[in-house]
Amino acid sequence: MEHRTVTLRPTDPHAQELAEHTGLVERFAQIRRDLDVPEGFPEDVLLEAKARAADPLDLPQKDATAIPFVTIDPPGSMDLDQALHIERDGSGHRVRYAIAYLPAFVAPGGAIDAEARHRGMTIYSPDERAPLHPAVFSEGPASLLPDQITPAYVWDLRLDDSGEVTDIDLERAMVRSVERYTYTEAQAQIDAGQGRDTLLLLKEVGERRVALELARGGATLPMPDQEVTETQDGVFRLAYRPLLPAEDWNAQISLMTGMAAATLMMHAQIGILRTLPPPENGTMDKFRRQVQALGVAWPHDMPYSTFLHSLDHHDPRHLAIIHDATQLFRGAGYTPFEGDVPEQPYHAALAATYAHVTAPLRRLVDRFGLIISEAVCRGEEVPTWVREALPLLPELMANGDRKARAVERACVEAMEAAVLADRIGEEFEAVVVDVTEKKDSMIHLTEPAVIAKAYGEAELGSAVRVRLTEADRATGRVRFEVLGRVDR
Repeated sequence: MEHRTVTLRPTDPHAQELAEHTGLVERFAQIRRDLDVPEGFPEDVLLEAKARAADPLDLPQKDATAIPFVTIDPPGSMDLDQALHIERDGSGHRVRYAIAYLPAFVAPGGAIDAEARHRGMTIYSPDERAPLHPAVFSEGPASLLPDQITPAYVWDLRLDDSGEVTDIDLERAMVRSVERYTYTEAQAQIDAGQGRDTLLLLKEVGERRVALELARGGATLPMPDQEVTETQDGVFRLAYRPLLPAEDWNAQISLMTGMAAATLMMHAQIGILRTLPPPENGTMDKFRRQVQALGVAWPHDMPYSTFLHSLDHHDPRHLAIIHDATQLFRGAGYTPFEGDVPEQPYHAALAATYAHVTAPLRRLVDRFGLIISEAVCRGEEVPTWVREALPLLPELMANGDRKARAVERACVEAMEAAVLADRIGEEFEAVVVDVTEKKDSMIHLTEPAVIAKAYGEAELGSAVRVRLTEADRATGRVRFEVLGRVDR
């Protein structure tokens, strides 16, 4: 549940300048080579993709183009998986969520299918990405781009006045997105009380879903993203960017849809769930002791989910707790089943059953989850080739996830080293967020936004003064020396 993502978009001239000036372009490329990230696609995959883009398979017959769907994504995104429409339904809401329909472009057993299984997911690095599918369709006729007619799975979810889902339907249809927003644009319109009803109602639905998550014991960590910024004097820095409320509300729509898919799968006794075991008693006890050692109040009758929701990353002690809380969210995986439901079907961080079904252009497992969900809704048999793939998907997804995490971790470290390379010997204030068995410390700087190792003993949760002793652009290695505690 830890977020350590550096935003460095190739469309941003400042980011390009930083990458070129510091040698990060070469470093990112070397990271991808070292971790065997695919470059391009094999010729047979490209030929099949070009053919499918020109002549899709099995297009939906229903016309839902009259529904004014909108998309909300990071700036520059072209592989748009989801489009949204919300309207009032009595005292509740009707949410329709269009998801890219890949059966029109990916034939079972074909070259594209085989390559997607090999990759598992889109792998992102700050300057470019290795997509799951060729751009000729994933950024074109399969993407829910505005003002084009696109095949989609359309989830139709009815919500009561508390935000609970009371009815689920899913069918194939041709749809049209009428507007694309960035998160910043969407937030600005929502804050101004202007724009399309879907945006204004997103806040209402999102807040109700957040309240439901808290009530059922769902837990998220308020960890901001790291982002490259430039000061007025032309100096590049790493800073933390808290998530916008619109990002959380939009994520709640995706989570709600994944929970609806899990409900269908559990009812039909076939599917693949995203699961996370609950924290073991020993892990939770250890975490409580760490919180107590930091002097932060956590009433015994307060669920850990409520406690985590209350944390503020601006508070140094809370920042240390957020770092320590990642130990509560280990062991996530995919659990396929057919016949009997899993003994442990829940995702502990969501306190619900959940399936990945909202990002098929970027994540392999979603294509299979959508096919299963639609078959269940229509009362049809799940295709044999999907049933045969279910036991294989956990390993395929685990391989892709390991590679994606390794790339992200290495790129973040490279960025941190590049930003700090000219500041060797400077002193900074930091918060100690972990202490190793060797009595060294893991520290969290707020300016610049860096998490790194520091040599020297320090107390967990304390504010310390540190000196930068190493920042190696070639390896991404960053090290500090603890000078002493800062009294506040």
